[in-house]
Amino acid sequence: MSFVKQKIESLLFVAGKPLTIKKIVDLLGKEVSKKEIVKAIDELTREYKDQQRGIQIVKAEEQVQLVTSAEASETVQKFIKEETTSELTKPSIETLTIIAYRGPVSKIELERIRGINCSLIIRNLLLRGLITENYDKKKREDYYKVSLDFLKHLGVSEVKELPDYDRLNKNKDIAKFLEGEV
Repeated sequence: MSFVKQKIESLLFVAGKPLTIKKIVDLLGKEVSKKEIVKAIDELTREYKDQQRGIQIVKAEEQVQLVTSAEASETVQKFIKEETTSELTKPSIETLTIIAYRGPVSKIELERIRGINCSLIIRNLLLRGLITENYDKKKREDYYKVSLDFLKHLGVSEVKELPDYDRLNKNKDIAKFLEGEV
């Protein structure tokens, strides 16, 4: 497998969401041309299909995503259902609380506050529909906030109705910590 295909495959895997061809070109463009990238994506798509793999590449307009194959969908659905219906773990509850009181918050900020990698927790909270993800073009990163479903589940109409919201949302010690002053 060429290094271009390896890099594209890795990007699609870690993204977990559609990437535009433009984004892939931006990330790899210094090394290869757009034409080579499109060719590599087409080759990967064919390889996954020909080898009857559990994953495949889906292209729609100018977007590309790594997804599970139709043949594996039933197994994946069982797994996701189990993941999204079991009780939340203590780390998930802590992360959800930070997002509720400090949101919108970036993954980097979450990890600074918690002191651990939050990737799997964020993925689980997104799958459950408890948080939403929005990309900030200026800062070039994703930000997370609680979803309407989360608020409905708690019986509040906005996050400001959460107990001690003002005190915790505007906590100067947390703000200083995030800015690296503490």
